[in-house]
Amino acid sequence: MTNFKVTASCGLYCGSCGIYLATRENNTEKLLQYALVLNQSLNETFCDGCRADRKSSHCSRMCLFIKCTLQKSIEFCGVCPEFPCKELTDFQSKMPHRVEILESQSRLMEIGWEQWHIEMKDNYSCPECNTVNTAYDLICRNCGYTPSCKFVLQNMQLIDSHLEAE
Repeated sequence: MTNFKVTASCGLYCGSCGIYLATRENNTEKLLQYALVLNQSLNETFCDGCRADRKSSHCSRMCLFIKCTLQKSIEFCGVCPEFPCKELTDFQSKMPHRVEILESQSRLMEIGWEQWHIEMKDNYSCPECNTVNTAYDLICRNCGYTPSCKFVLQNMQLIDSHLEAE
């Protein structure tokens, strides 16, 4: 089932976000860990996706793209005449899970958000048990399969470098 609320205007797939997954699974322990890292309350951490009414306070405060696309009355950065803007390319360069957002914009424009959503869910799902994993779950969080998903397989070196630097 596709869900527009987890299709971020910047090209991220919220369905593979740890905060989104912890909210959906009602994993309070994991949400508290995220809240501590983000220096926000548990209630400010719950998130149902970038386009949902309930968003993590961190994303609501930090995201330039939600506001920008709303102001321009567009759904995705890829349809903006300024695409790719400096803000989007800077955003992409800062974290491994963002590595594919420019490519995601092209796919969104080419195949539409519903088919893109299906592709993204497949990209982040364990090939063994179909559990959706984050970009930082090197092994499947459900069954332990390695690598946890296609995204991790394709970006392992980048993810490893980021995790080692933390």
